Amino acid sequence: MPVPPSALTDAYDRLATALPSLRIQELPPGAAQPDGGGWITGASLTRPGQAMDTFLDWDDAQIRRDHGTRARPDVTASFGLHRYAWPVCLLITVPWFLLRRVPRYPVTQVSYDRTVPELAMGRLAVRAAGFACLPDDPAAGRPEARVVADEEALDAEVRAAVAEHLEPVLAAFGPRMRRRGRALWGMATDEVVEGLWYVAGLLGEEARATAELKRLLPGATLPFVGSAAFRELATPTGRRLPTRDRASCCLFYTLRPEDTCVTCPRTCDADRIAKLTAHAAA
Repeated sequence: MPVPPSALTDAYDRLATALPSLRIQELPPGAAQPDGGGWITGASLTRPGQAMDTFLDWDDAQIRRDHGTRARPDVTASFGLHRYAWPVCLLITVPWFLLRRVPRYPVTQVSYDRTVPELAMGRLAVRAAGFACLPDDPAAGRPEARVVADEEALDAEVRAAVAEHLEPVLAAFGPRMRRRGRALWGMATDEVVEGLWYVAGLLGEEARATAELKRLLPGATLPFVGSAAFRELATPTGRRLPTRDRASCCLFYTLRPEDTCVTCPRTCDADRIAKLTAHAAA
């Protein structure tokens, strides 16, 4: 039977159109979270056992296939966390950005499958534990809605929802990544900002996303580390190029030292301009 639209469906439909390599399936009431056969639950990643090893085996195989080398275990774990956290953060930030609705997704309410060949980013099966919205939202009267006073309160809901899901995940990944506290939450900051920034670009709303992410993460919003950290670079011709400074390093340079990310703290402004200019030309 088809699942009736939720208060979040429109946002996820727009995301699917912009980013077809990621699929989000909202589960109907009473349906079990998928587990096994390619699926892994968020909760299982936070518990001792085989689930984490199985999850990271996929990353190890992917690194060896794509780069012809085996990464250090901490690098593999860092890649694995990124590939989980990036789409999970979109579950929360995309409805906030498009609909001004902020769902809650405890780790028990999310399953992830990376094994579908035609979906490069995988698929998520989810069930929201309610959502926050503004008083004038048409969905404010729904039983699962929680009305908050204003935009500032809604921003706080975004930070709380992301932290609720990621806190136990970061605690589980941290020892394998050889990172703790501040370094882990710096990665979380980057996943929130760069995921929505990328999707907003696909939707033609990069400028609005930049402004709203600056407001969402202005700095000093614990447990997140740093701000959205957007800035502009000027080319020799006077063209302005948007960039940001990551709060963490993804460790990709350990595989390709000559090919750092354009927002990496290791990438100087001259190299950023060259990379961004080449990308725009392509």
